[in-house]
Amino acid sequence: MRSRRGLVVSAVAALLLAGCSSYQPEPLAANHPAHPDAPAASERPPSQTLAYTQSDIPSVRPVSPVAAAQQGEHRARQAEGGAAQTVVGEGEVIATVPNASQIVVEHGEIKDFMEAMTMGYRVDPPSLLAGLRPGDKIRFTIDVQRRTITEIEKVK
Repeated sequence: MRSRRGLVVSAVAALLLAGCSSYQPEPLAANHPAHPDAPAASERPPSQTLAYTQSDIPSVRPVSPVAAAQQGEHRARQAEGGAAQTVVGEGEVIATVPNASQIVVEHGEIKDFMEAMTMGYRVDPPSLLAGLRPGDKIRFTIDVQRRTITEIEKVK
């Protein structure tokens, strides 16, 4: 009985090995990513996850004096039109991105503004990010029209 079982196992193994050894994959095309002569993949653009719109992404292009004056006049007109609407929220710092003047905060509901969520915000002035670490509990003020955090206070 043992010899018959051994014979069956040997026969099945021989069939399997014979079937596998005859398989040859077709050669890779030159444009296949695994081919040694394939062109290198292009660089991915930097993540813009925390940005709201194209205008919110920090630019390395110099700002002309005319554009800077126009922005100043626009802000002055906003101030004349009345105080900026602000809301206050509390949350926990998830990450800071100083080179983009942004912060990621996990916050509770901000009454009459937004539900509880984790979200990235622009910070103006960027100096508000100094000394903040992930895990810090903060109270922050958002300028609703500019969609920017304008004040940050650590909470104990």
